[in-house]
Amino acid sequence: MWYRYRTRAAIFENFPSQGTLMNKFFYCQPKVHLLAVAVCCAAMSIVPAPGAHAQPAAAVKPAAAVNQADSPAQVLDLMQRVADWQLAHPSTHPEDDWTQAVGDAGMMALVGISGERRYRDAMVAIGERNEWQLGPRIYHADDHIVGQTYAELYLQMREPKMIAAMRARFDEVLANPHDGELRWDAPEVMDRWAWCDALFMAPPAYARLTAATGDERYLEFAIRQWWKTSDFLYDKNEHLYFRDSRFLKSREANGRKVFWGRGNGWVMGGLVRMLQYIPTHHKERARFVQQFTEMANKLLELQQSDGMWRASLLDPGSYPLQETSGTALYAYALTYGVNQGLLDPVRFGPAVRKAWKSLVANVDAGGKLTHVQPIGEDPKAFNANATEVYGVGAFLLAGSEYYRMLALNGTQPVVVKVQNDSALHRADESVEAPVHGDVVVMDAASSRILPSQGLEGKVLFQATAAPRETRTYLLLPRRALPAVPPVDTKVHARFVSERLDDFAWESDRIAHRVYGPAIMREPKEMLVSSGIDVWSKRTRGLVIDKWYAGGDYHADHGEGLDFYKVGKARGCGGLGIYDGRQLHTSANFSKWKVLANGPLRAVFELSYDSWDAGGRQVAELRRVSIDAGSNFSRVESQFAAQGRPLDIGIGIAQRGAGGDYREAVNWMSYWEPAHGNDGSIGCAIVRPGARYTEHGGNYLALGKAQPGRSFVYHLGAGWSKSGDFPDAAAWEKYVKEYAARIVNPLRVEGAAGRPVASATKPAK
Repeated sequence: MWYRYRTRAAIFENFPSQGTLMNKFFYCQPKVHLLAVAVCCAAMSIVPAPGAHAQPAAAVKPAAAVNQADSPAQVLDLMQRVADWQLAHPSTHPEDDWTQAVGDAGMMALVGISGERRYRDAMVAIGERNEWQLGPRIYHADDHIVGQTYAELYLQMREPKMIAAMRARFDEVLANPHDGELRWDAPEVMDRWAWCDALFMAPPAYARLTAATGDERYLEFAIRQWWKTSDFLYDKNEHLYFRDSRFLKSREANGRKVFWGRGNGWVMGGLVRMLQYIPTHHKERARFVQQFTEMANKLLELQQSDGMWRASLLDPGSYPLQETSGTALYAYALTYGVNQGLLDPVRFGPAVRKAWKSLVANVDAGGKLTHVQPIGEDPKAFNANATEVYGVGAFLLAGSEYYRMLALNGTQPVVVKVQNDSALHRADESVEAPVHGDVVVMDAASSRILPSQGLEGKVLFQATAAPRETRTYLLLPRRALPAVPPVDTKVHARFVSERLDDFAWESDRIAHRVYGPAIMREPKEMLVSSGIDVWSKRTRGLVIDKWYAGGDYHADHGEGLDFYKVGKARGCGGLGIYDGRQLHTSANFSKWKVLANGPLRAVFELSYDSWDAGGRQVAELRRVSIDAGSNFSRVESQFAAQGRPLDIGIGIAQRGAGGDYREAVNWMSYWEPAHGNDGSIGCAIVRPGARYTEHGGNYLALGKAQPGRSFVYHLGAGWSKSGDFPDAAAWEKYVKEYAARIVNPLRVEGAAGRPVASATKPAK
């Protein structure tokens, strides 16, 4: 018999067994409480003896309407019905348990294609209830899988708390690995990936953490451990995995080797979830592809006439019941293989469609997925109406890939390749590609629709790429999809008439403002300044509207505050015309215009009326843009003036002793001394080829501007209490890497290999 029995102290995985294999029905960790053993034995006592065949329960008949799922809209509708049923009937397993975490993985696949926000909200709520902790056992693979959802949420929302505990746990594992034998009776064997389903549970979590952090150690650890398990459990003749060492010499009733159906489904699903995050140029990727294709070809032979795979892969006759969780894992993997061009669609397409049809037939009218073998029940005699959250997760994973297959059928997407030529991890870096019409962007490694924004005849989206990695994206007509996931608005810019004509802008990391004409006339203020203010924030939410409405933004109420002093200084990135003796600055802006306002980029223009710059009249039109996930704003100014080039000085206000000022070829940075309990603000200017000096209480980055032509620089700020920059070293590292990205932008190529855009416009 095969079943999985879970307690916090032990896991009991049981499989089709003959003769003396009955003695191997469970394993326990050392010093397992006797009650756990008693429960396991009680469960065993009601299992039919080998050879006894209980009558299967009557099949559940699906509603005719539910049974139609052969278009993207119908597939998505069915996935949402199944997910909604699960959310309405929550699992009784702990929310950090592997069972729940598999369901979460499927929910996250649905998040990537659904137009409904409630699925992601449900996943965030689980993370919050778990306090973003993994399961309790430090090394156990089953207690790592929930980290896959945490990391995927982090990649969307960039909330540091989502992966903080996960990273600390994995750092501990890497620092103190429990290496050893994978034999089932070896000491501390459960601290290693000694059973095949561990390959779904743990390695993809490590791979996702590398994508989230840029720390390659996690992925490399997962790859090394994968091949240790593979070398021990993978049968290179049958191209299937033994469940664990107890079954290496075992035989089924028909004399064939014992290969667990759902267990090999875990491996195939694990291969998919590793291939999604192993960079295309990685030296081990081809090895993963080879194992994937070997197993896929074998499994194609083992699919039954009804489209399903049985609990025993090589002795299906002994296990006649349909089982949807294992079949869903195979459907997920094979459909992924066809979508990625790893498997021949002519050979595998019919198998994929047959598998999906068999899964759809096991969804009832209310959205309940049936024929899922429950934990601890006999695979020969479980209730046909049974369900489990891990089965739902597998179904949703399969549905996400089948949805993609149908959506791309008959559509010719524009293929966009984004190449990271640098040695830097590039996280959420903005990419532009020219488009015609309304399009959406699909991550070619999965089915996920990425956040995007139409902008001046282009589509803007954000890419995350490992060093030297090439990522592929598909541009589809929006009309080809029945829904598009809602996009988080992470930037905002607006004129604030209610506060003396301020103009304010922000990303999900930082906020700024400049002063307009009304404050120059206000008797209590009479402020004439084109300096740039900094609002420090520790939330990923947008705060400008809330803070202005509340009025008390000089006090920290949990989200941050404005404690940066500007006055007539340059603040963080204000400019002037520098003649070598004096910095000639403009008055406040006179006009404004918002050109784009999110969700990923805000763009606006400010006009500064003509001012006297040492005998020359100069006016400025300034275009500022800020992108989601960035602490920097891009500034592009055009100056109206007669004659020779202008010497521009871009300033950072000095704050007396105790700060940390640094400069390099393309940037300067200043980490201010602490402002009481408010902490420190870091400010930086990136301007390739700049020269540096000090003047009038400002550090200045100098550059020449030709009248009527663009002059570009980048200004940025960070806060010691934001959670991103605890000290000057962290801020300087961020500035240096940002400057390196400006100098070496991502390369973007279209379908024919023709460059279509740069990720970031270089300074001129």
